[in-house]
Amino acid sequence: MSVDELVDTTTSQWLVATEPLAGFLRQSAAMHRHLCPRQVLGARMGMYAGELLGLTLPQTTTKRLYVFVETDGCFADGVSVATGCWLGRRTMRLVDEGKVAATFVDIQTGQAWRIAPRADVRELARRHAPNERSRWHSYLVAYQRMPVTELLIARPVTLNLDLKAIISRNGLRAICAGCGEEIINAREVMRDGQPFCRACAGERYYLG
Repeated sequence: MSVDELVDTTTSQWLVATEPLAGFLRQSAAMHRHLCPRQVLGARMGMYAGELLGLTLPQTTTKRLYVFVETDGCFADGVSVATGCWLGRRTMRLVDEGKVAATFVDIQTGQAWRIAPRADVRELARRHAPNERSRWHSYLVAYQRMPVTELLIARPVTLNLDLKAIISRNGLRAICAGCGEEIINAREVMRDGQPFCRACAGERYYLG
C-alpha cells in the first residue's frame, strides 16, 4: 500500500509543499493516516529550529538536539519527523502546557529556541489559501506555503531545569525501598538515605 493510500486525499491540494518538507509530511501522514495542520506546524518548527541552531536535521545517529514539546498528538509527530527527536530515543520530552509550541535545545552549546505559531496565524492563513473548501483546508495548505516568519515566532530562551539530569546516563538503576520496583534514569527520590520511586514518595499520579 502506498503512502497516498494511507493519507486523507479528500482534497487534491492536501500536499503542496516542496522537498524536504513534503517528505516529512508524507512520513507523518502515513503514521496518522491523514495529514492535518498541526503536523505541518510541527514539521516546520523542526525545520526552522535546524536553521536557527545551525544543525543538520533530522538527526539520525547523533542526539545533539533535544526537544521539549508543549502538547502531544499529531503536532509532536510533525516535530519528530523533521528533527529525528523521539520519545523513544529519549531526545524529546512532553511538558504538557496545552500549546502548539516547542523548545529546541542544542545539547553541545546549551543554546535554546522556543518556537510557536504567530497569534494571528489563522487569519494570515486564510489570505494565503482563500479558495479552499473550509477554514481547516485553508490552514492545511497555507501552513505549507507561508514564509516561516509569517507562520512562526521564535525567541531564544534559557532553560531553568537541569537538562543533564533529565537525560541522565545509561545503566543507572535503583530499587525502591517502598514497593521494590526498579527505577531507571536516576528518577529516584531519596528519603532518610533510602531510594524511593516518586509514587512511594508521595508523587503518585494514580490511585490503587
